[in-house]
Amino acid sequence: MSDNIIFKDAAGVIKDAIVRSRYQAAKLVNKELLGLYYAVGRYVSLYSRGNVWGQGAIKQLSDYLQRELPGLRGFGEVSIKKMRLFYEAWQPVFTNFTNRQLLTDDLNTNEQNENRHLTNDDLTIALTAADVLDLGLLTRHIIGFTADGFSADTFFGVGFSHHSEILAKEKSFDGRLFYITKCATEFWTVETLKSYLRSDLYTKTGAMPSNFLQTLTESAQANRAIRAFREEYFLDFINIEDEINPDERVFERSIVNNIKQFILSFGNKFCFIGNQYRVVVDEKEYFIDLLFFNRELHCLVAVELKRGDFKPSQLGQLFFYLSALDEYVKQPDEAPSIGIILCKDASRNTVEFAVRDYTKPMGVATYRTRNEMPEEWQKALPDAAEMIKLLDNAAEEQESEAGE
Repeated sequence: MSDNIIFKDAAGVIKDAIVRSRYQAAKLVNKELLGLYYAVGRYVSLYSRGNVWGQGAIKQLSDYLQRELPGLRGFGEVSIKKMRLFYEAWQPVFTNFTNRQLLTDDLNTNEQNENRHLTNDDLTIALTAADVLDLGLLTRHIIGFTADGFSADTFFGVGFSHHSEILAKEKSFDGRLFYITKCATEFWTVETLKSYLRSDLYTKTGAMPSNFLQTLTESAQANRAIRAFREEYFLDFINIEDEINPDERVFERSIVNNIKQFILSFGNKFCFIGNQYRVVVDEKEYFIDLLFFNRELHCLVAVELKRGDFKPSQLGQLFFYLSALDEYVKQPDEAPSIGIILCKDASRNTVEFAVRDYTKPMGVATYRTRNEMPEEWQKALPDAAEMIKLLDNAAEEQESEAGE
């Protein structure tokens, strides 16, 4: 083995370790900062909502902090109000989960103290109390917080700017968990998050017309499959101008050449197996456009690409491919294969009518390429280089990300 190969392999191992280490460091920074902002949010909430502070008090507080700590970032009036919202949005959720799972006298006492009505005298005394700005409060509140696989580690893996955007733009509890998880696992920048919030990604996720509930007999698997796919995908790495003579092979090559970005668009649970995947039935060869394996669903996923509009006849070909995969490729411990048609446009009513009598799990999704997106969205979507830069600079960026 040559020295070049040895050092190239060694560099790859070390690079992976550096990226993991920096991400872990960023999470630790997040944890400290979120703990601080949660404590400040609680403090400000108690006094501003308790009619002790008058109008304009938060601005005066911010101005005073700037005078006491020249150059301080992240504690402007707007940011402090975001800290208050951060506390007020999550404290009831964490308390609910904690008390359901750890019903101790201490926790009950803490909740009573947290939620009891505070008089002006109480608040005046509390001004000098050490526990008013308890930096460990968020960590204690989040104990036992789990929801459909969501964990405290995921919560701490997302910066305050991301949390603020999510709380401001997404009102549902499940939707907030969805966006936090996406930010933590797919390393979204704030601008990427904003673009997905604008496009209402959460409500579109799981909205893809399909027959999963009818064909997947295990309800948990059916619900996981519904959550795994979206009605529309934004393939910002593809820019195909030729709409008059659409060529599916050109479309396919664009995806294969950018397979990492495609998987990021689909979700990080997908593993790419191959394109033009060959299956043989009665000594005849057939080729599936794209074949994936989904680790969460534990099944093969066949994707057929159509540059034009959806046609019901396309389901017959996909049904045949799924039958071949289940017979000749699927392992005994794997779930039934799923088929997706990814096309330019589709009527939801037509799709639902077309798939309902098929016995294999299938769905239809549409896509947009970069040249079809609004210009402001194109500017907001990151490329691969930006994602790498995000990882490399994560720990440094977190220290000032609450700045206005």
